[in-house]
Amino acid sequence: MKRWLHEAGHLIRLGAVMGIGVLLFLFVQRLMVPAGFGQFGHYRPAALQDVRSRPLTYAGQDACAMCHEPVVKLRATGRHVGVSCEACHGPQYKHTDDPTANKPKPLVVADLCRRCHEADEAKPKGFKQVKTQEHSGGVSCDGCHQPHRPKV
Repeated sequence: MKRWLHEAGHLIRLGAVMGIGVLLFLFVQRLMVPAGFGQFGHYRPAALQDVRSRPLTYAGQDACAMCHEPVVKLRATGRHVGVSCEACHGPQYKHTDDPTANKPKPLVVADLCRRCHEADEAKPKGFKQVKTQEHSGGVSCDGCHQPHRPKV
């Protein structure tokens, strides 16, 4: 019995250290996690107000379609139908707010196409990929391809 108590002392000390660790963790967690966290799943309720206080940057697909209907119709028949306008053209809320004062920057087409279509083994096999240096021979992508309605 005496030997058992002596050996159990190691377990008691280990349990005490682990108990102190758990209490320390709970204390730090209480300090670090914002109030209300977990009320709506893995989100904090105040995040909605934080997001609402930020200025808008993206206009959304419908805002583009109001003025650029021919381009939207053209794109609807091509392979880029599921790609948002602002994925290529960038945030355009300021442009929709005042189109004459806030013109979008001209696009560097080769850089833009390369973002999605440069050959990479990590991309799905069915996704159109090219090695741009070998593919184009120095010609800009839009010299052969129509960006809003690519054929291939």
